[in-house]
This record gives sequence, structure tokens and C-alpha cells, in this order.
Amino acid sequence: MNIPNTLTLLRIILIPVLVLVFYLPYSWSHVAAASIFAVAGITDWLDGYLARKLNQSTPFGAFLDPVADKMMVSIALVLLVESHASPWFTFPAMIIVGREIIISALREWMAELGEKASVAVSYLAKIKTTVQIVAITVMLAVGVGDYGGTLYFSGYALLYIAAFLTLWSMLIYLKAAMPALLGR
Repeated sequence: MNIPNTLTLLRIILIPVLVLVFYLPYSWSHVAAASIFAVAGITDWLDGYLARKLNQSTPFGAFLDPVADKMMVSIALVLLVESHASPWFTFPAMIIVGREIIISALREWMAELGEKASVAVSYLAKIKTTVQIVAITVMLAVGVGDYGGTLYFSGYALLYIAAFLTLWSMLIYLKAAMPALLGR
């Protein structure tokens, strides 16, 4: 175990804490849930930075980091879809979760073909992840029933920007993988 892997494990441990706090019947629970998610988001950036800076990249970390990211984002979106109960929220959440499943399967398949490098994480994917984390943090901070206002609409706008970046990055990955997908 090293510091980056410990931070990744912390992110996974924070997921059930996020869920528990999200459902607490207190007025502060939405801000606490947003804070927990923000801390988890910061560990996403920090574990990668430290792994490179301290030369502590490991196969375990390379496997676990994207799993932790996908779990964190997907579970937070499921919580928000339930509380918002709107097709306007469900649509971008569906795009984000669907893309994560498609790209995970694509990366696994490309690795089996020995083409893992063609679907390596791109700079656009890092921007997408940052926008997702900010959007979800903002939406978590908006209490259930506190719809309207600048924070609410900012969160929605960021969520749609994240969904657009999600689709864009998926298309880039699929284009890079197309020769292998078509057997060329």
C-alpha cells in the first residue's frame, strides 16, 4: 500500500458514507453530502498526482482508480436521479453512466487485443471528470425541494456540459478504437 492507493481506497470508503449522509433527515445533510463528494473528487485528482510525483504508480492503483471514479460518480448520480425525479435530470445522468459502461467495456476489450494504448485516458476525459465532479457537487448541495435559484441552475448547466463532454470523449475513444472494432 502507498499513499495514492490509500486515497483511492478512501474514495471507495466514502461512497457508503455519502449515501448514508444523503438520506439523513436533517437540513444540513445535502451540504454534508456535497462536501463528502467534493473531498472524494479531490482525492481523485490527488491520488493520480501523487502516484506520478512520488513514482508510486502500481497495477493495483491503475485498476482501482477508474473503478473508484466510476462508482463514485454513478452512485451519486443515482441518488440525484431519485431525488430530482425528472427526465431533465435523468437524461444527462443516463448519458454519463452509459458512457462509463461503454468505455470500460471498450478498454477491457482493447486490452485483450493488445491495443490498450489506443484508448488511454485523454486530456478531454480529465476535463470531463472535473466538470462532472463540480456539477454533481453543486447538485448535491442543492437540498431536495430547494429547486430554483442560481446554484440549482448552475448545477443543471454544468451537468449538461458534463454530458456533452462525456459524449465527445466517448466518440474520440470509439474513433481511436474503430480499426480494431472493425477488424482492420
